[in-house]
Amino acid sequence: QVQLVESGGGLVQAGGSLRLSCAASGRTSSSYPMGWFRQAPGKEREFVAAITWSGNSTYYAASVKGRFGISRENAKNTVYLQMNSLKPEDTAVYYCAAGSSGTYYGSYAYWGQGTQVTVSS
Repeated sequence: QVQLVESGGGLVQAGGSLRLSCAASGRTSSSYPMGWFRQAPGKEREFVAAITWSGNSTYYAASVKGRFGISRENAKNTVYLQMNSLKPEDTAVYYCAAGSSGTYYGSYAYWGQGTQVTVSS
């Protein structure tokens, strides 16, 4: 079993930056590929970014590529999502997930509780 806790969300103006963190605990938590998803009100959960367990490969949704960066520190069992040049359409609850580096939310076994990101125009 793996537990995930996100932090770092908040309110930011358009063009600003935020860094989300996801702390993992549980057995072999650092050996899982990890991902970030987001869900805006009235919309389906969508893939944002993913990273392999080694950190050597990363994947991004087209809507965030070039603005967001995913990274991990296995020694700290933590995954990060650096979000730059934020836009109002990035407003959503952001979820950390473990168990896959794919884009389909159903392929992830473990989920955090989510952290709210609000971008004002």
